[in-house]
Amino acid sequence: MTRSLKVGGQLVALAAVAALLALLVWRLAHQQHAPKVGAKAPVFTLDRLTGPGAIDLASLRGKAVVLNFWASWCGPCKSEAKVLERAWQRYRSQGVAFVGVDYHDVTGDARRFVAAHGLTFPMVEDGSGDVTSGRYGISQVPETYVVGRTGKIVVHIAGPITSPSFATEFRDAIAAAMRS
Repeated sequence: MTRSLKVGGQLVALAAVAALLALLVWRLAHQQHAPKVGAKAPVFTLDRLTGPGAIDLASLRGKAVVLNFWASWCGPCKSEAKVLERAWQRYRSQGVAFVGVDYHDVTGDARRFVAAHGLTFPMVEDGSGDVTSGRYGISQVPETYVVGRTGKIVVHIAGPITSPSFATEFRDAIAAAMRS
């Protein structure tokens, strides 16, 4: 191999490494972050996963809201599904709204998940990822936000609500959201 080809190859490799480093720095600088507890919950309008129409989070102002971000391929989402359904059945008569937000999923798989777990609270899909990854900074599932009647975030649980460390926090957050 001639010296000029060797130097040229090294320059191309160096440029590729520099481009990857620049991309990494850009992604880190522009990464979305989860909204903070006490801040207004980012509003959204998303199409229902099953049935016609859309759900507008702003229209739920005045109610406590549980936003659960999930996916059909998520193991912990499967284990918390029945717990969420029981909580929905318990709290809905007290003015608490539940909304499930499907995260990076195939629509058919998401619908089968909802049917298999007997979930009856409203479900929406975020095909673009604008709400899940963008406004809420979701990077893993399950994640749950409990939002008070005024639209402010009461708690953010990054993990399954079935975890012993989160179960009490979830119930306490719903009670606090109903009061706020």
